[in-house]
Amino acid sequence: MNALKIDLPLDGENAVDLRAEALLAPLRWDDSSRELLLLDQLKLPHEEIWLRYRDAVGVADAIRHMIVRGAPAIGIAAAYGVALAALRGDDLPAAIARLAATRPTAKNLFWALDRMRRRIAATAESSTLAEVLVAEAQAIHREDVLMCLRIGAHGGKLLPPGAVLTHCNAGGLATGGYGTAVGVIRSALGSGTPLKVFADETRPYLQGARLTAFEFVKLGVEVTLLTEGMAGHLMSRGEIQSVVVGADRIARSGDAANKIGTYTLAVLAQAHGIPFYVAAPRSTLDLDLPSGSDIPIEERSVDEVLTLGGIRIAPHGATARHPAFDVTPARLITAIITDAGVAYPPYETSLQKLSLL
Repeated sequence: MNALKIDLPLDGENAVDLRAEALLAPLRWDDSSRELLLLDQLKLPHEEIWLRYRDAVGVADAIRHMIVRGAPAIGIAAAYGVALAALRGDDLPAAIARLAATRPTAKNLFWALDRMRRRIAATAESSTLAEVLVAEAQAIHREDVLMCLRIGAHGGKLLPPGAVLTHCNAGGLATGGYGTAVGVIRSALGSGTPLKVFADETRPYLQGARLTAFEFVKLGVEVTLLTEGMAGHLMSRGEIQSVVVGADRIARSGDAANKIGTYTLAVLAQAHGIPFYVAAPRSTLDLDLPSGSDIPIEERSVDEVLTLGGIRIAPHGATARHPAFDVTPARLITAIITDAGVAYPPYETSLQKLSLL
């Protein structure tokens, strides 16, 4: 089996269970113990620790504190959180409200919770509700993996030979498995496109250094880390040929919210004539929002900027800001790669068409 590219029958949902290890999935459902297992992403790359969750309260805390992160993975974890609440007989509206309050920017979170709400409303027999919700969460998980595989298949054809830069972590660890932006790179490499991979380290949580680099090392792909300020220099020297990133929410205009620092890369890419791609499943689309200015941007604790690895790096008395995301305007995006195909400008038309497929 080629660990870079996984060829699965895209209409065979259960097939993804056979390749979970190669998919680098960050979450699992234990059907025997009726627990959700999450890979503690705060401990990577030095330790691979799986934590067990039995209720929605714990899952909400794991999402809020970034034990599990990445918009698709957050949505899947939240769906399992609702199922756990049902298994315990907890108040489901309260559990959903708690989960919804964790990460405001990630559209997939609200998409998954809305889907669980609809399943609750459609289930007449209360005695079977918990099992119905477990099955729905598992379906959301499987479908996300399939969406990532489709994104890789569509996007891998777009990357030109040379060096590709990615920002934050949009790999298997941010999704149900395989990845969005990283999935595009995996697919391109698996198809034989000669690529060198650059990854921004991504302050302040270092998702690029700790997680994206971890994934590529696992896959046997050489990866070169960059600090946030290095990309422009390498672009000016012709050392980067493309940029591909994920997204946490995409507005109807095509404006895309992603990890802070993405907008800067898009500006640099345009200045140097480099294609800039956004890769995300359709569950990330928020076509009810007219533009990126309507996307809620999460502000996280300033302590996450003032410290590094638990050690304070700024003098006492200094303060900080921590907007966790920024918005890249559609005019800077070459194309948006989804599971249904590739959208090109004008995005208001092309995204609407893809959302209906």
